[in-house]
Amino acid sequence: MAKYSIKDIEDLTGIKAHTLRMWEKRHRLISPRRTKTKIRFYTEEDLKKLLNISILNRHGLKISYLAGLSEEEIKDKVIHLSQETTDAFTQIENLIISMIEMDDRKFKKILGDCIIKMGFEETLVNVMYPFFEKVGLLWQTGTISPVQEHFVSNLLRQKLIVAIDGQEASVKPGGKIFVLFLHERELHELGLLFYTYLIKKKGHRVVYLGQIVPLGHLKQAAGILKNDYFFTTFTTGISKEKLKNYLIELSESFPGCKIFYTGYQTGKDIGRLPENLLKIESPQHLMQFLDSISQNS
Repeated sequence: MAKYSIKDIEDLTGIKAHTLRMWEKRHRLISPRRTKTKIRFYTEEDLKKLLNISILNRHGLKISYLAGLSEEEIKDKVIHLSQETTDAFTQIENLIISMIEMDDRKFKKILGDCIIKMGFEETLVNVMYPFFEKVGLLWQTGTISPVQEHFVSNLLRQKLIVAIDGQEASVKPGGKIFVLFLHERELHELGLLFYTYLIKKKGHRVVYLGQIVPLGHLKQAAGILKNDYFFTTFTTGISKEKLKNYLIELSESFPGCKIFYTGYQTGKDIGRLPENLLKIESPQHLMQFLDSISQNS
């Protein structure tokens, strides 16, 4: 049985710890269990209930009212709300529930409904990518299991590859060449696939090298392609020093090329870097840059 600390619940639901304690005390909304050392913990059923309550509370239903509903009544209200709303937070929370349950049919239906209502690109930027970032953070901190992370990563990967394949014929005249890759110790390519779709959608050519690419191979690719940009992500644990040294080595190896980098590990303050390195803060940030390329070409 999975166990979640109050900090885990806070990270997953967005409900602050002091609010949760108040709900427990005043409304008997949930009753956490305790370890032999008296530390409180929550079960998967507690987490799913709190995620559903968080959704309904954010849409205006009072806790005093929700506390009087059965779990089935709460679930029914969430299903009804999810079918009507395009609120990204609600869809992300529903995706978390389907991840915990490892319910692939529910997961696919949520994404499918989002795509119908919002379109693929908006779903990608406002639902899929924020959900993926949240999952990556939870996996890094041990809040979710590796099997749950693999489950959702593979489902998202399938969606992205189909969408990327649909962009094959959309390279515009004058489009730039982007080489996307992961360094030698990086295996998590989902973030790279997100950005592959966005770059292709803007009419540029992407050469996707994927996982575990040594620097020597990058030099060979650059010699053949004469590419305009490199793009990489950092998800797996890497120290500040190693991250900075690697980025500087990339910069010095390709001084005439712009190098984009992003990912969970790049939130570290690693100090000043060469000018041909640019940290991408979000999908929206990259799209702004891509729009500026189109305007100047």
